[in-house]
Amino acid sequence: MTKPVQSPKPTQYLAFDFGLKRIGVAFGNSLTKTASGVAVVEAQNDEQRFAKIESLVKEWQPEGLVVGVPRQPDGADNELTTRCERFARQLEGRFALPCAMVDERYTSAIIESCMGGKAARENKGRVDMGSACLILEQFFLEGR
Repeated sequence: MTKPVQSPKPTQYLAFDFGLKRIGVAFGNSLTKTASGVAVVEAQNDEQRFAKIESLVKEWQPEGLVVGVPRQPDGADNELTTRCERFARQLEGRFALPCAMVDERYTSAIIESCMGGKAARENKGRVDMGSACLILEQFFLEGR
């Protein structure tokens, strides 16, 4: 009798859409390759920000992290690129989890266009969570 083929256990991820005011957070796994928005982190300083993220890491228990890195339309760095790369390194160091970076050009614009202008302006947190979902789904599409 042959043994049934066992699929590898899916890897779970938290993805982050970093912003100076808010950070959108999404959760997903490598089996379904889909993401769901789970939180918006708002904090006055890094200590508060990382305390809230630590709580999410404990709750969702990801095996990897993904951070969106913004770029100009031509691929050049913009004013937030370096901050996002630093944030990714801090996450990796603080939580001892691998942290991938994904080009997040246009994620907020895509979500805002789907929501409609007024709705997007009234609920920036939903835009940030939606952007985090797109970041994680882009990570899966890249086959990582």
